[in-house]
Amino acid sequence: MELLVIRHGQSEADVTNRHEGRADFPLTELGREQAARLADWVARTCTPDLIWSSPLQRAAETARIIAARTGAPLVFKDGLVEMDNGVLAGLPRDEARQKYPPPPGGRRYHERIPGGESELEFRARVESVFAELVHSVEPERRVAVVAHGGTITMLFRAFLGLPLTSDVWLGTADTGVHLWRILPERRVVLLANSTAHLQG
Repeated sequence: MELLVIRHGQSEADVTNRHEGRADFPLTELGREQAARLADWVARTCTPDLIWSSPLQRAAETARIIAARTGAPLVFKDGLVEMDNGVLAGLPRDEARQKYPPPPGGRRYHERIPGGESELEFRARVESVFAELVHSVEPERRVAVVAHGGTITMLFRAFLGLPLTSDVWLGTADTGVHLWRILPERRVVLLANSTAHLQG
């Protein structure tokens, strides 16, 4: 099985410097252009058999653009949404720092953001979606997964079998692409955070 793991294009929260998380911002015009270029690249080089996507607008719109270009069927999975950041969702970052400063030393893995979820709960949710994907899709197929930066980090930890308390983070740019292969004897990273489609 191959997983083509994709972050959504630029969203309105990116340009207004707001916390996103569960706040449901749409793509910007640049984000739509990024997604269109990505879709062309995917259709030429790495066409998926199936697309799984977060239902949040920024990911869903990116996934629909890819589906329209490739003809791959699209399924929305609630488990792929970004971490629930509770009271921070949608707030300007400066305002959030003043109203809800992080605790000294940072929030522990099991501690929830007020009104949201903990990293531990987030990992468990994404791990469940990853397990469903691996065990329900035929091993010869390629699946595109369109999600969010935090969700992709948790998918990467699940893919590598890292412990729950891992501090490994995976950087992913707007419409950044990762390609992972799952074989019976090993798991292979073939591509990491590629944005070649944006270079022309």
